Amino acid sequence: MTKNENYPIGGKDYPRTLQEFDDWFSTEEKCLEFLKRLRWNEGFLCPECGNNTGWQKKSGLIRCGNCRNDISVIHGTIFHKTRKPLKIWFQAMWYVTSQKFGGSALGLQRILGLGSYRTAWSWLHKMRHAMVRPDRELLTGVVEIDETMIGGEHHGGKRGRGSENKYIIVIAVEIFEPKGFGRVRMKQIESADSENLQSFITRLIHKLFITKKNSP
Repeated sequence: MTKNENYPIGGKDYPRTLQEFDDWFSTEEKCLEFLKRLRWNEGFLCPECGNNTGWQKKSGLIRCGNCRNDISVIHGTIFHKTRKPLKIWFQAMWYVTSQKFGGSALGLQRILGLGSYRTAWSWLHKMRHAMVRPDRELLTGVVEIDETMIGGEHHGGKRGRGSENKYIIVIAVEIFEPKGFGRVRMKQIESADSENLQSFITRLIHKLFITKKNSP
């Protein structure tokens, strides 16, 4: 399987390095223009009435030519009514997406100098929620599936999958040839039996092929 041509391209659709990030998003205006291209890449569309005509005011808001509402590019997004500069939000997203395990609220608070842990936790929750598309496409091509357990340290009682402090997470990853990987799907399941695993697989993978090796 080769990389999907519709996937975002580094250096074109998103910055590849921290230096590129600083160049792309050095001002609020550049941040807004980037969001505008993402949201209305085929032209303005009013979220209130669906009209596609309007004009930009000096304030930066776009007045709909039909319902006359003044629309902000961040209307209805995770940035809506934020009091923080968009550049700080973008820095937060850069941090979260560049961390191996998605970062933490404490790390986000420390690196951005946010005043409270609660703000950092709220931002992280919003970003993680925004990363999930309800209508996302099924995984295709070669997909590897495995399970793991996460949770706190176990104290007493039975060990292994039945541990009260452990949770089973099943993971599916698209594998590219000759190397690399694509999209990832994860879900917490109650038990790693065939029913739970089969349900996870059939809902997320476009086609399922099972091969069996002959016993020696």
